[in-house]
Amino acid sequence: MNHEKLFKKESRRVAFDLKHRRTIRFNMSKYYAAVERGKKQFVDLEKARNIANTIKGEIRHDFSNYLDLFVTKFEENGGKVLFASTKEEAVKHILDIAKREKVTTVVKSKSITTEEIELNKHLENSKIDVFETDLGEFIVQVAGERPYHIVTPAMHKSKEDVFELFHKHFNTPLDTTPSYITNYVREFLRDKFKKAELGISGANFLVADVGGISLTENEGNALLSTSFPRIHIAIAGIEKLIPKYTDLGLFLPLLATHGTGQRISAYNTLITGPKNAEDIDGPEQMYLILLDNGRSDLYQKAEFNKALACIRCGACLNFCPIYQNIGGYTYETAYTGPIGSLISPHFEGMKEFKHLSFACTLCGKCTEECPVHIPLHELLLENRHYAIEHYGDKLSWTTGLHLFEIMASKRSRFDFFSAKTKNIFGKTLLRNSLGKEKTFPTFKKSFSKSMKGRRNVE
Repeated sequence: MNHEKLFKKESRRVAFDLKHRRTIRFNMSKYYAAVERGKKQFVDLEKARNIANTIKGEIRHDFSNYLDLFVTKFEENGGKVLFASTKEEAVKHILDIAKREKVTTVVKSKSITTEEIELNKHLENSKIDVFETDLGEFIVQVAGERPYHIVTPAMHKSKEDVFELFHKHFNTPLDTTPSYITNYVREFLRDKFKKAELGISGANFLVADVGGISLTENEGNALLSTSFPRIHIAIAGIEKLIPKYTDLGLFLPLLATHGTGQRISAYNTLITGPKNAEDIDGPEQMYLILLDNGRSDLYQKAEFNKALACIRCGACLNFCPIYQNIGGYTYETAYTGPIGSLISPHFEGMKEFKHLSFACTLCGKCTEECPVHIPLHELLLENRHYAIEHYGDKLSWTTGLHLFEIMASKRSRFDFFSAKTKNIFGKTLLRNSLGKEKTFPTFKKSFSKSMKGRRNVE
C-alpha cells in the first residue's frame, strides 16, 4: 500500500476513534489555557512576531555568510563540524564516531531531527544501547512508537495508558501516580547517564556570532545528556541559524509561549564547544552534524523557503483541525501537522508525500498562530500547485476544473440534473470520498427551488 492510500486508511480509522479523540481534546484544552496565559507576557506580541520573521528572513537572504560565520566560531571554540547532505550521510557520521570511540551506550535528549534520520533504529541495529531521556520520549520509546507530536511526544496517551505500559515493562504498580512514574524514570536514567560514553542532542537554535548551540528544555535531561558523557554529538538542520546571541531574548520566550504556554522554558543552555582544560565537567569531544536533506534546495525556491523559518514550537499542530482528528502517526513522517505537510514532501519526496499538502482545510489558523509569521496555509497551496504541475495528471485536473467552471458559472446548470439523478451520482461515485462512516446527503429538490423557499429570496 502506497503512502497516500495508507494515509487515507489511517485517517478514517483514527478520526472515529473516540478514546483517542477524548485524550487529545483533554490534553489540548490544557495547552490552550496555558498559551493564553503565556501570551500576556508580551506587551506587543504582533510586533515580536514581525521582528522574529524579519530576523529569519535575514538568514534566508544571507544564509551562506551566516553559516560560514557559525562554523568558523564553533570550530574556534574546539568543536568539529560535519556536513551531511542526506539522512544516510548523517547516520554514517554518527556510527563512524561511535565505532571509533567504542561506544556501547548512548543517552539522547529530545530531537525531532534525529527522528527525521531514524537514528535510534540505526544505533540499535549496530548493537548500541540508546535511551531517550525526555520523559515523553522515553514513554514512546518503551511503547515501541515514534513521537506523536513535535513538543509533547506522548500527547496521545492518557496517564492510565502510561501506568499500564510501565506495569507491563517494569512491573510498576497499576494503581499509581504520575509522580511515581516520573521518579521511577529519573532513577532508571540516572544510571544510564553515568554509563553512557556518548550523548546526542538536537539544537533549538544555532547562534552565528558566538558559534553556540542553544538548547531549551524543562526537565534538565538535555543538560545531563550533553555534560555527563565524554562525547557530545549535536545534530541540527541548517535552517536553525539565528544571527546573534541577543536574538535569543526574543526567540526563547516565543518558543516557550507557543510551545507549552510558559513565559520561558525551565532550562536554557548555550553550548559553544567541548570543555576547556580549566573546566571540571563537560564532554571531552563535541561534534555538530549539520543536516541538509533537501533544505538547500528549499532555500533556492523563493515560493517555499519561508517554511525554513520554523522554530518547531508545535503551535500549528495544536490548532490544526486535521491534526486534532487524525493524530500524529497518520502522517508517517517525523514532522506532522501543517508544518509537516508543508516541508515533508520536500524532505522525503514530493511524489510519495504530495498528498499531505492536500490534508488541509485552508482555515488559516496555523498561519494565525505561528510565532514567526510563516504563511503556512498559503505555502500549502503552493505545494499543491507544485505537486499537480510536476507529479499530477494535469490534463484530468484542468479538464475537471474547466467542467466545474462551466457548471458553476450559471445556476441553471446546477438544476439541469434532477434531484434523483444527483442522488444516484453521489451515492455511487462519491461515497468512497466520504468514507463508510458518513451518510451522503439526500437531494429533495433543485438548488433554485431550495433557495426560493427561504425568506427574502425570490
